[in-house]
Amino acid sequence: MELLRVQWAKGNFVCVGLDSEFDKIPESAHRMKGISTTIVAFNRAIVETTKDIVCAYKPNAAFYEAHGSIGWVALRDTIIDIHRIAPNVPVILDAKRADIGNTNNGYVQMAFDYLKADAITVHPYLGQEALQPFLDRADKGVIVLCRTSNPGAGEFQDEDVAGDNVPNGYMPLYKYVAYQVSHKWNREGNCALVVGATYPDELCEVRGLIGDMPILIPGVGFQQKDVPIEKQVEQVVSAGKNSHDDGMIINSSRGIIFASKGADFAEAARRETLKLHDLINQFR
Repeated sequence: MELLRVQWAKGNFVCVGLDSEFDKIPESAHRMKGISTTIVAFNRAIVETTKDIVCAYKPNAAFYEAHGSIGWVALRDTIIDIHRIAPNVPVILDAKRADIGNTNNGYVQMAFDYLKADAITVHPYLGQEALQPFLDRADKGVIVLCRTSNPGAGEFQDEDVAGDNVPNGYMPLYKYVAYQVSHKWNREGNCALVVGATYPDELCEVRGLIGDMPILIPGVGFQQKDVPIEKQVEQVVSAGKNSHDDGMIINSSRGIIFASKGADFAEAARRETLKLHDLINQFR
């Protein structure tokens, strides 16, 4: 959280999603030694060109795990590179983990002690008790899925939860998650929520429930191809900013890292990052 506040104070709210799918990496970034070195070199080039205008980097574990052991090496080397090149920029491991408590101990060690990530995404389905190993790491961020950006998110997330412990007797599941995390789970001040940019009305409702807690906001760009990027950003900033006009981690992945298929991919990534950076600050 301290790292995020340093970046927000500079006007940096863009999170670059390092969803570095090997088949989409430009030929110019390929290395003779293979998949792992290619992914690491590609990520390193993007970090070097964007380090001064971002608030976080977010590698999605799926794009690394797909390659087995060499993918894990690429993920760890990428995180080490980020800490070296941009030591004041936090790394969010997008892994969406959660299990029973003793299993979560292994996930905690993987994310924070082995990979050296600063934060991890988790899902809330097993409840606070199971997630306590994450929540107890006061020095690390725990970013809980709340209202996800995918089209089918409402299948469960929009269903009402009712009961004596629910404010006003009932509310949609995603709002109940937001309420529980902000009012009960965040004792160490290390929690945040995931709310998709594709649902600005719900984003506004969640912000009203949780106060100034950070929100990771994916879904800007490719997931809303029919909406002009200016409109997307205006809606997100209006709905997502907190009382200090910050609190937002606005993620873009493919629209930044694959902005060019040529040798200028890193420069193109900076150009797209700066475009999003400037739009966010314009609407703040």
